[in-house]
Amino acid sequence: MAINRSPVMTVEDYFEWELRQERKHEYIDGAVYEMPGVSNKHSLITINVTLALGSAIDRSRYTMHTSEMRLQISPTRYVYPDLSIVRGESAFRDASEYNMLNPCFVLEVTSPSSITRDRSEKLSYYYSVPSIEACLIVDQHRICAELHTRGDSDWLSEEFAELTDVILLKMLECELPLDQVYRDVVFDAR
Repeated sequence: MAINRSPVMTVEDYFEWELRQERKHEYIDGAVYEMPGVSNKHSLITINVTLALGSAIDRSRYTMHTSEMRLQISPTRYVYPDLSIVRGESAFRDASEYNMLNPCFVLEVTSPSSITRDRSEKLSYYYSVPSIEACLIVDQHRICAELHTRGDSDWLSEEFAELTDVILLKMLECELPLDQVYRDVVFDAR
């Protein structure tokens, strides 16, 4: 299933229109993209990561946001990560507090319709946000997590594919065991 793209609209029109929609839509340079629904595996992985990190981070120093919080990439690009974590207080585009500006960590759980976009276009958007220090992309169809971290001069990537792997999240001062990420997720036998 492809992500549906609508005709071009202004940012202000998008903000007003999006408030009336039942489903979320991302806005990229005038085009609006309907977000697909999520599968059971996608939902389990997202909640597993949220619970694991919620227990592991110092909640007095970090703020967690669900996939309902929109992230401003630039004045013409707005996306919905599956999870965002901010160090300190969240900053917003305006007083409405609908468009967050400053996560240090974002999570994307791949969907069949978005896997290519998550690993290319959307990842490059995250690279462009100065506050983002890491992006974790988790595959819902196989045991595989990709951690992209901001280095001194470029981004670094690590892949984790064994349930015994532990992902070190320096920017959050914690670790994320892969077996917690995939807890209760059942894969089809091949």
